[in-house]
Amino acid sequence: MFDPKKLLDDLLGSQIPGTSGTVRDKAGQAVQMAKDNPLAAGALAAVLLGTGAGREVTGAAVKLGGLAAIGGLAYKAYQNYKAGKAPEQAPAAGEPELLPPPKDTAFHPSQAPQGEDEFTLTLVRAMISAAKADGHIDDEERQKIAGKLSLAGIGAGAEKFLMSELEAPLDLDTLVAGAETDAQKLELYTASRLTIDPDTRAERGYLDLLAGRLGLPDALVDHVEATVSAAKVPVAKAGTSPNPRW
Repeated sequence: MFDPKKLLDDLLGSQIPGTSGTVRDKAGQAVQMAKDNPLAAGALAAVLLGTGAGREVTGAAVKLGGLAAIGGLAYKAYQNYKAGKAPEQAPAAGEPELLPPPKDTAFHPSQAPQGEDEFTLTLVRAMISAAKADGHIDDEERQKIAGKLSLAGIGAGAEKFLMSELEAPLDLDTLVAGAETDAQKLELYTASRLTIDPDTRAERGYLDLLAGRLGLPDALVDHVEATVSAAKVPVAKAGTSPNPRW
C-alpha cells in the first residue's frame, strides 16, 4: 500500500525523484519551479495532462506539505468569510502568511472522521477530476501520462491508483460524498481550485458545479478564490503556449 500523504506531496511537487529536472522540464516546458516546493499549483496537471495553470503557490504554503497547506488555505478563507471581510484578490505587501489549520478545528488533518489517509485520497481524486475538467484526454495521452508517472518513480501502487482514477468517468456523487464535514467540503473545493486556474468555460463550469454540489455559499467560494489567488504568483512561460500539451 502506498502512502497517500506522500503521494499528494509528490503530485503537487515539481521535482521528479531521481532526476535533476522537473516534470515540466521533461515535458519540454521552460518553467522552473523550486525543487522543494510541495504545493506547486498546476504541477498535478503537468504530471497528468501535460498542461499547467502557469501560476505557483509560494511562501509558507510550500513548507507545510500538501495536506496541511490545503487545510490552511481553506481555514483562512473560512475565517475571512465568517469575519465578514471583503475578498481580497491581491496579496498584501510582502509574502502572504499561511499557517496550518489549528489542531482543535475541523480543518486539521487529524480531525478527519474517516482518517487522514482516506481523506487525502479524496483530495487526490478531486484534483484529478479538476485536472480533467477541460475534457482533453484520449488513449494516446493516457499512454504518455503513464510513461511520465513511471519516470517519476512514485511506485507501482500509487501509479496504478492514479491511472485508475484518470481513466474513471467523472463521479461527482462519490467525490462529494468523500467530504464528510463542512470543513472537508471547503478543503475539497480548495484543492480543486489549486489544481487549475479556470481559464476555460469547461474549467469554470466544473468548479461552479462542484461548489454547488458541495453546498458552498457563493460568498465563501469567493473567499476561496481570493485566498488561492493571493497565494499564487505568475511563473514565466518563455516560448510556451498558454495550455501546452505533451
